[in-house]
Amino acid sequence: MRVSKLFRCGISMILCTLPLLVNAQTSSISGKITSQDRSTLPGVSVLLKKTSHGTTTDADGLYKLTDVKPGNYTIEVTGVGFSTISQTVSVRSGKQITLDFTMQESQTDLNEVQVVGKTQTQEIKELAFSVNAIETKQFANTTADLNQVLNRSTGVRIREQGGLGSNFVFSINGLSGKAVKYFIDGVPMEILGSAMSLNNIPVNLAERIEVYKGVVPVQLGSDAMGGAVNVITSQKQTNYLDLSHSYGSFNTHRSALTGQYVHKPTGITLKATGFFNYSDNNYKMKGVEILEGGKRNGDQITDLSGANFVVTDTRRFHDQYRSSMGQLEAGITNKSWADVLYLGFGYTAGKQDLQTGFEQTIVYGNVRRDSKAFTGTLRYKKTNLFIKGLDLNLFASQSRDAYVTTDTLLRQYYWDGSWTTKGATEMGGIKTIWHIIRPRTFARANLSYTLNERHSFNINYTADRLKNESYNELISDSDDMPGIMNKQIIGLAYQQELIDKKWVNTFFAKYYGLGLERKKYIDQSYQVIDSTFRNYGYGIASRYKILPDLGIKISLEHAYRLQEVEEVFGDGLNVQPNPDLKPESSDNVNLGGYYGVRFNKHRFFVEASGFYRNATDFIYPVPDQRSKALKNENKASVRVTGFEGELRYDYGDLLFFNINATYQNAVNTTRFGNTSSNNYEATYLNKIPNQPWLFGNANLAIGKNNVFGEDTRLQFSWYTQYVHWFYLTWEAFGNVNGKSTIPNQLIHNASLSYSLQNGRYNISAECRNLTDDLAYDNFRLQKPGRAFSLKLRYFIK
Repeated sequence: MRVSKLFRCGISMILCTLPLLVNAQTSSISGKITSQDRSTLPGVSVLLKKTSHGTTTDADGLYKLTDVKPGNYTIEVTGVGFSTISQTVSVRSGKQITLDFTMQESQTDLNEVQVVGKTQTQEIKELAFSVNAIETKQFANTTADLNQVLNRSTGVRIREQGGLGSNFVFSINGLSGKAVKYFIDGVPMEILGSAMSLNNIPVNLAERIEVYKGVVPVQLGSDAMGGAVNVITSQKQTNYLDLSHSYGSFNTHRSALTGQYVHKPTGITLKATGFFNYSDNNYKMKGVEILEGGKRNGDQITDLSGANFVVTDTRRFHDQYRSSMGQLEAGITNKSWADVLYLGFGYTAGKQDLQTGFEQTIVYGNVRRDSKAFTGTLRYKKTNLFIKGLDLNLFASQSRDAYVTTDTLLRQYYWDGSWTTKGATEMGGIKTIWHIIRPRTFARANLSYTLNERHSFNINYTADRLKNESYNELISDSDDMPGIMNKQIIGLAYQQELIDKKWVNTFFAKYYGLGLERKKYIDQSYQVIDSTFRNYGYGIASRYKILPDLGIKISLEHAYRLQEVEEVFGDGLNVQPNPDLKPESSDNVNLGGYYGVRFNKHRFFVEASGFYRNATDFIYPVPDQRSKALKNENKASVRVTGFEGELRYDYGDLLFFNINATYQNAVNTTRFGNTSSNNYEATYLNKIPNQPWLFGNANLAIGKNNVFGEDTRLQFSWYTQYVHWFYLTWEAFGNVNGKSTIPNQLIHNASLSYSLQNGRYNISAECRNLTDDLAYDNFRLQKPGRAFSLKLRYFIK
């Protein structure tokens, strides 16, 4: 109730404030900068001479100068290897001016020392935080989803449980699961519905992905202890349409649409986003056990006498997956009283057959899950609110997410699709049509103030209230003891820039508040128990530039991670509820450096870092053989240490290559557990099981423009991933020859794409797991073998 009032008060505040701001009149200058061959030019400097107004072009060659006062100016455009352009411009009050420029190559000696502009992605990499930024433009013509793109990034490892739509575990520098948070444009991804997950979102829907490792900026308003992924969509105020469809092995279809229309005279803007995914996921399972022999009546084995288990290859038979999403936003942009004011509505839906439990020997033949979610959103942004340098960013949403899991057959299935009757359902319990309904109210307010070029402040407030209703339709039609989860997070940051901006420090503090109501079985009956948690975190992120392209950085943080809804209340499927779960905390340290150098068209960039995590009450999933599901528990202490490095090289737009490697050592440092024993735990100083500790990636792309005509491009890409063997279970258990491990894996992927009319029409062919090697992942579940796909994409702006 308290959060709902805040939500309504926030909307009222916006509506009351807007009339006060309507008299402020600001102007802007924007446009696009290209070369003579019509290629876009990122990193070009654009400056209003004799003023402090300046910017650089983004990856698409676009720039924008905001809050320009009326008057006459000289605009100057400079870029390495190009002649400087100067042009006078007259600015009137409240006008938005569009100026495009075409730059000519300079005839000066390229061996001179010149200032090189940087893209927004490069600037993000040079922040004080340990962060990686990925431009998705290079993957736009592939069939990759965001998970597959992120899995190529340094320090990131994603363990999927199967094919398209399967559950996955996301890990950054050794901390995984809910310790890592996911955002879209700074908004938590989960409030948009269960179908909005990284393995569902096509790469075309994102312009850039930011991966924060360990320390997360307060602007995201999160309790992300292990890091965060922020998906950035296009913020450009231009008209565009991006439409694609791909078809591949296992009857896999993936469609994506994103578009925007801006009526520039009025500033009215319409944005639409959607995707559809479908797959039979009927890939071949290698070396699994099936029952041979016995008396059969169709698929049913009526008599097990004479039946034997034999090892063979067979296809998955109950793993269809379907997901869809549609979102529409409408609003006003570039007004004196609002840079952005959007109202939005979203809908997501999913249908999923379940083929296995948390391990491969648990086979399902009729368990399925359906989900749907509705979301209403309000987004408001205003720079220079009341005074110059004061910026306000508001977001609020109301959503309702619902799941239905069906498990009603008293059967035991085998990998060939045959089955026998048993006294319990497939998942080991009573017959269930299990409903989970989660209405949610979310609000976030971010206020930043730039005092001057050296000092700035930021405060962020997040309120999140969720209600959890769960019941078995075959027993009841409602939940008479619903759970409640209230979260409040406040972040405050101060940033200083010293020594001509060579040294940047960000000091920050966070408040974590949690109110929790849940039912627990006590004294042979269910009772509602209440609890609260309040604590504070703090930290610093610092970066020093030794040279313009050589820097070192360090970040330190004491952070908390509050329990998530699925950990406490369960998911009605693979995760059992645990009402006794506690928040976890961690001390995080990152130390690293980077260096970039450019010689004409040759560009090199290298970065490396080490990390340390000391987590207390570490939350991790434990398999429960009786319920055939996972249950999250607290481990008293876990320490993660490691290092990572990446080398990138590119030559103009012809060649791109990068290679990265990550080593992480996550060990159990709990000595005595929860007992009074003086004997160390058997797993003391063991590696955390089911988690890779050494892995790396290599990417190569070769492309050429105008191969089969003007404004065309042909590109070939090769991607290889290596994962070293790791323990599936605790290494202390089992004999030397019988320890359960996941073996080394080396997987190769290749793609070929062709574009016409400067990228308007695109076609690409792709092959994953080119050598058809056996690929394992989370809990040694097999992933698809060799798979082919073809993608068609249409893009216009």
